[in-house]
Amino acid sequence: MRPGQIIVLATPVFFLLIAIEFAVGRVRARRGTGHDTYRLADAVNSIGLGMLSQITTVLTGLLRIGIYTAVYSAVALFPDTDFWTQWYGWLLALVFYDFCYYWLHRMGHESAVLWAAHVVHHQSQHYNLSTALRQTSSGALLGWIFYLPMAVAGVPPLVFGVVALVDLLYQFWVHTEQVGKLGWFDRWFCSPSNHRVHHAVNDGYLDRNYGGILIVWDRIFGSFKEEGEPCVYGTRSPLQSWDPLWANAEVYWVLAKDSWHARSWTDKLRVWLKPPGWRPADVAARFPKPAFDIAQVKRYEPPVSSRVQWFAGVQFGVLLGGVATFLWYADALPLAQSGVWLAALTAALWAIGGALQGRLSIAEVLFIEAAALAAASGALGPASLHFVCKPLALLLLIGVAVVRARRAGAIGRFDTLLLAGLGASLAGDVLLMWPGLFVPGLVCFLLAHLAYIALLRIGVGLLPRRGALAATLGVGAAMYAMLWFGGLPAALRVPVGLYVVVIACMAAQALGRAAVRGDASSRWVAAGACFFMLSDALLATNRFVMPLPLASLWVLATYYAAQMLIVRHAWPPVVWPAVLACRGGGPVPGGGLRVPIDGVVGIDHDETGIMNTTRSPRRKPDQTP
Repeated sequence: MRPGQIIVLATPVFFLLIAIEFAVGRVRARRGTGHDTYRLADAVNSIGLGMLSQITTVLTGLLRIGIYTAVYSAVALFPDTDFWTQWYGWLLALVFYDFCYYWLHRMGHESAVLWAAHVVHHQSQHYNLSTALRQTSSGALLGWIFYLPMAVAGVPPLVFGVVALVDLLYQFWVHTEQVGKLGWFDRWFCSPSNHRVHHAVNDGYLDRNYGGILIVWDRIFGSFKEEGEPCVYGTRSPLQSWDPLWANAEVYWVLAKDSWHARSWTDKLRVWLKPPGWRPADVAARFPKPAFDIAQVKRYEPPVSSRVQWFAGVQFGVLLGGVATFLWYADALPLAQSGVWLAALTAALWAIGGALQGRLSIAEVLFIEAAALAAASGALGPASLHFVCKPLALLLLIGVAVVRARRAGAIGRFDTLLLAGLGASLAGDVLLMWPGLFVPGLVCFLLAHLAYIALLRIGVGLLPRRGALAATLGVGAAMYAMLWFGGLPAALRVPVGLYVVVIACMAAQALGRAAVRGDASSRWVAAGACFFMLSDALLATNRFVMPLPLASLWVLATYYAAQMLIVRHAWPPVVWPAVLACRGGGPVPGGGLRVPIDGVVGIDHDETGIMNTTRSPRRKPDQTP
């Protein structure tokens, strides 16, 4: 049985224990003898990061096991399988692994680049069994180094894999506040009390108690600390997000920025190797950060409606089933197929986090999920799923645009053009799914781009930046030349040429609009237009020049990204005085103005989770949802 399948079989046990812990916490909270340690969004985020870690292991696990096996095969000093598969061999291998894990874990707190991976496990500001499942997706990139001594010693790869799984599973139960001190057990083993200290940011607890199974390593190497004062959990630079991708990338990004800003080449390297929090003096002077104050720690709990929470919970349950199915069969799938489903599942996890954070509405989450399924099934099948999800995705996005427009008031010219562009795109989607209807589908998308040009010219004029037009026409001309010489049929040369000109003009219009307005929303719309050009280029290349691997995935992924960016960030010009006022902290014109969704102005969600884009009189201009 493969490790992924063992995790799947263990999952019901995990959730049963989580349910018991949740019930115990609730009862103790009512009696005044304890407290409830769970919050839905935090638990979903933690378990979701565990799911992401497991599905990425399908790819990164090859690195860890592959290198270990190669070293074992080349230089193993004592490769006696009979010895290592006896009970004493297994026990020795487990202790050996736990020793190596101690040093990996310790260096994960003492070296910034390793902390960038390990930080994911510490980001939760709650401490419960769901926190145990909160795992990194990048730990395998460097973590394998610390286990090479086992390979050199001759521990067989199979034994290594089993004891690694045992060590990991053991650590699940120690992530709880519902179990107190355990006397003699605490002196020898990693226990809930010992590990609570490890997760705390209190001065006296920081970077202590690294042991996985045995706490004696900490006692031997001077990193042990007994639990005393109440623990405050999380990190000293709180994540403040339910985004699973950002949770994995946050510290890497911070390190990359500090390395970029450092003047000394030595400091550019030291940023990655020194302990977390170390910064070159010149960087700290130019980009100061406030000192950590434990009294100022506040839990991140953005408000969302109960309906959105129920929606996210149900969606998460369905996604959990999808992840379990993927893990059960992943090892038998080709690597490319695993990568496609990994991307689709990751998109769904990201969308659910966006809903719980208030960044995405229910309809937008459903759009992202339908788009992910359409792109994945278009590349891999089944065809029936693709035929359902492809038009469904655009229907959901049209619904988002309609509801948004109605909530802001009467549907005006801007909204009509946006809906026309989406409707023509939907017609094109349907037509392109049928053989022999390429030209009608092309005409529909040409009409969609014309609608977008008319929409984006409102308030800025037609093609306000000639340089943008020259650039996009140049790209279009190069693409058309490649199609011409690649085998574009003579009957299609004129319509395809006309289409290339129109989409180049649409991209130029969006780029010019962004240059005139100079705001983040307009730049996102311009990015969407460029994604449209890329999507069409991929489609044409695959159809007329050469077949691309997983072509449908790339074509639809860029296409849906384009549509989403345009719908979310294209707003009528009447709102821009309000946006500028909000940016400067000045007064905001009242009366039902629509606002952009780029973090400049807050947005409300009603009980359905649909964006309420009328301005809330109860929210100050600088507040975010």
